[in-house]
Amino acid sequence: MPIDDIDRVILRHLQAEGRITNVELAERAGLTAPPCLRRVRALEENGTIRGYHADLDAQALGYGITVFAMVSLKSQAEADLQAFEDHVAGLPQVRECHMLNGEIDFILKVVAHDLQEFQRFLTSALTPAPNVESVKTSFVIRTALSKPGVPVD
Repeated sequence: MPIDDIDRVILRHLQAEGRITNVELAERAGLTAPPCLRRVRALEENGTIRGYHADLDAQALGYGITVFAMVSLKSQAEADLQAFEDHVAGLPQVRECHMLNGEIDFILKVVAHDLQEFQRFLTSALTPAPNVESVKTSFVIRTALSKPGVPVD
């Protein structure tokens, strides 16, 4: 389904303000409420809109540490890659997992309450995972920019 200019207006507003009412969204998009709702439902059904989420403050919830873990695997066979992805998907501390090209296979974004919790996670859940060859970590000192979503042109 092609996305037109009205869909882009809808997407921009929903991405910025996921709790906007359909009436307000329709007004901003220059529509009445029923066709606006039909467009939103179509964007949900075709997978363009994957969900609606609250933007939580990690610090306010006690997560004082964010770490990027660069993981190299012993084998890059598809079954081994999938097994690693399945393993980290079950670890609540892992907030993002991206497969990369180059010297490392995956980069993970990990949160922890403190250094001791991260060390336990590293030594008991990540490093001993099957097929893990090495893990290098970098702690976030400061987040200069964090923009969820994507540009909607």
